[in-house]
Amino acid sequence: MICSQNNIKFYNDFYLTNFNTLKIKAKAKMFYLPENDGEMVSLLKKFKAQKPIVLGNGSNVLFSSLEIENPIIYTGNISEINFSGNKVEVQAGAKVQKLSKMALEKGLSGFEFLIGIPASLGGVVVMNAGAHGQTVSDKFISAKVYDIENNKILTLTKEDMNFSYRHSILKEKNYAVLSAKFELEKKPTEEIKAKMDENVFFRKTKQPSLALPNAGSVFKNPANCEFSAGALIDKCGFRGHKLNDVEVWENHCNFIVNRGNANSIDYTDLIFKVYSKVKEEFGVELTPEIVFVGEMTESEKEKWQILKK
Repeated sequence: MICSQNNIKFYNDFYLTNFNTLKIKAKAKMFYLPENDGEMVSLLKKFKAQKPIVLGNGSNVLFSSLEIENPIIYTGNISEINFSGNKVEVQAGAKVQKLSKMALEKGLSGFEFLIGIPASLGGVVVMNAGAHGQTVSDKFISAKVYDIENNKILTLTKEDMNFSYRHSILKEKNYAVLSAKFELEKKPTEEIKAKMDENVFFRKTKQPSLALPNAGSVFKNPANCEFSAGALIDKCGFRGHKLNDVEVWENHCNFIVNRGNANSIDYTDLIFKVYSKVKEEFGVELTPEIVFVGEMTESEKEKWQILKK
């Protein structure tokens, strides 16, 4: 049953299956749906001590199969996209596939890679998402963020963001993305569309569709290594390896999929098994791209302490 608190809608004991692309059957004790930046900031301020979780499209997360005690603040209703010439300002909850299509309609290049990423703007900025030779940081101007610790709104420039491979300062600080600005490049529409079509074809042939629930790439590609994470996992014999309903996808070993009723315990066990074997065989310590959200069992806690080193 939906409730309202200070005119902000929320649910108690809310099931999150449809709010994560891995389709883990998790439950949130409190699930809030703010309609604007002001409501989001008020929730972040109110629940500061309870370490609220800001959730976008849920494409890069592994939800705990235990109940999630932290309040979840869903950004899906805060999703305006405003173009002005070559520049665009995008709110945190905007779906980046929609953003990519809108840029195409305006003949603006720089977001072609986003067409294949089922994520929200906030998430791709935090992790400096990238694919096919493009990254979020390429066209980035600034981000408006809420500093939860100090209760103030900041504007961070590209230099402030400390962007690197799958990283930004937002992974280090207790900040929540409210919006971001970008400056794109004018190009012929047919050239932009051709690149987007190429990206979509690659995703359809090399990566699982969301009809087969997954959380995207599990591990970052290791630096200073001749092999990708997927290749290392494959060389260790994990292609098609299954643990209950969790499976290393047979067409690309850096994707681990949900074959039905996967839970966070099995998913963690398989990730850790892969990590341990790659380290043993190649001396490479893979770093997870995905983020664990919620309470952990003792076994999960032990494994994720090692995985996040």
